[in-house]
Amino acid sequence: MVYDLKLPAWKWPFYLVRHPFEGFEDLRWKKGYNTKVSMVIVLAFFVLTVIQAQMTGFLFNNSITKIFNIVPYFSSTILLFFTWVIANWSLCTLFNGEGTMRNICSTSAYALIPYLVSMIITTAASNVLLRREAGFLTFISLLGIAWSVIMMISGMKAVHQYSVPKTLVSLVFTLVAMVIILFILVLLVALFQQVYIFFYTIYTELVYRFS
Repeated sequence: MVYDLKLPAWKWPFYLVRHPFEGFEDLRWKKGYNTKVSMVIVLAFFVLTVIQAQMTGFLFNNSITKIFNIVPYFSSTILLFFTWVIANWSLCTLFNGEGTMRNICSTSAYALIPYLVSMIITTAASNVLLRREAGFLTFISLLGIAWSVIMMISGMKAVHQYSVPKTLVSLVFTLVAMVIILFILVLLVALFQQVYIFFYTIYTELVYRFS
């Protein structure tokens, strides 16, 4: 490990891509976590998801819609990301993890870099490749996802100081916790919607009767 490594905040994500194993230990010891850089990466995740859906070549694009709706993109990127962070942080006590929410957020954001790069490459390439060359796009996408997963596992191992088996178990439980959190959010949204409809109905009835 290179504990005397000194990098500006914006260079750490790219260093971690090249050194996914010892890099996160370096990051932890040097306290290189940066919230601003993390938020830029998360925002890029959202923007690139929208761009990929709208600008992927027509031969490979199955998500073209007549009416653009930003909510699904927000839910599948920013909402999902912060649900992951909250779920992982909430399990820290159960698994004796050492990571703070800030560290978990930064580590998770940095791990997205390979996937984001694969999104840029596949979106651009989809506009020049033929359908029979779709295997290239699939390979790049899978490579980006695999590299991000490796970085996520390595990052969570370093930030919480877990063993590899304990890291994998904690990630599985994080996914379960995410499902529970999202389920509760859906119930709350449905509840507030019903409350809103109830009071709006009363309001319209009163307006109708006294007008």
